[in-house]
Amino acid sequence: MSNQKIMPNLQPLRGFLALCVVIFHIPEISKTVNIVSFSDWPIFHKGEEAVWVFFTLSGYLIIGQLYKELKKGDVAIRKFYVRRILRIYPVYYVVLLFGFTYYSLILPAFNIEYPVEYSIVEGLAWCIGFLPNVFKVLYAPGAILLVLWSIGIEEQFYLMVAPLAKISKPRPFIIGLIVFTIVSFILFFLPGFDFLRKYHFIYFYMSFGGLLSVLHYEGKINYLIIKNDILRLVYYFMFFGYFFTDAFVFNQDVFVHLFSFPFFGIFILNISNEKLFIINNKLLNYLGTISYGVYMYHMIAINFVLFLVMKLENKLGLSDFSLILLINFTCIILTVILSHFSFFYFEKPFLRLKKKFNA
Repeated sequence: MSNQKIMPNLQPLRGFLALCVVIFHIPEISKTVNIVSFSDWPIFHKGEEAVWVFFTLSGYLIIGQLYKELKKGDVAIRKFYVRRILRIYPVYYVVLLFGFTYYSLILPAFNIEYPVEYSIVEGLAWCIGFLPNVFKVLYAPGAILLVLWSIGIEEQFYLMVAPLAKISKPRPFIIGLIVFTIVSFILFFLPGFDFLRKYHFIYFYMSFGGLLSVLHYEGKINYLIIKNDILRLVYYFMFFGYFFTDAFVFNQDVFVHLFSFPFFGIFILNISNEKLFIINNKLLNYLGTISYGVYMYHMIAINFVLFLVMKLENKLGLSDFSLILLINFTCIILTVILSHFSFFYFEKPFLRLKKKFNA
């Protein structure tokens, strides 16, 4: 299905979130190689929060689609997994294999030391086995491979949820989502379940996003869609204030997430049902279209740009300000170029094939 045609504003949101992740990582990686960077503004520290919104949006769309199939009488689970594979895994495996090659062969060829503390077989086992988040924590395998963790979290979640949708009835499925969201949130912060936080098993954003989608489909939460245009616009400003300011900073992680996952979910519920404030900007929609590639390829672009800067910094003779602008601009543009060519010349054939497996 084409979510952009059915639900407005989601493509621009994807583009915004992907750029948040990119500009979060540029100064982070620059610091590791002692290159001048700038990250004084709050927006440069919201990469993780952007991923939480991605999780919420993923649950909202994908569980919503599963529930529609459930209501029709049958969840085509084989088609569901084939669609996931065709959308996610071509790019996933390109980045995975490039990352292993980069750290094991390319960097050593340039006499750049990077500790590879795992065997390729072990690394592949973790990442093919849907546990790149565990691999990330155990071995710190390098920035290019670190981005895979969130893909692993999503796939783990859908490996659990899709079979439950297959064997469930609508009402038990809704109750299951409610219970799962509450229980997974509580367990995430209990001392005896430290491993959930350590390995980022953060499922409640997806389950809550899915719950809102399902309840909205059933007409149960219309009161959460803000009817007053001014108040709804204020809510939207609050959402972007979350990213551009420190107005929503909490001292403890439990309160950060307790506020964030319902806040993000209600925001997505409202913008996806928006009738007045619809974003039709071609650039923002385009960035949303290629946002998966932006997220997956940006670490490759950043590493390449910083490698060139390390080699050419003395010859460039730029001020710190000019160098920071050059690095950020070049990283973003290169990421967009990689994502553009990937989407139109690599991912699209898989997406066309994916349509054959629509429910």
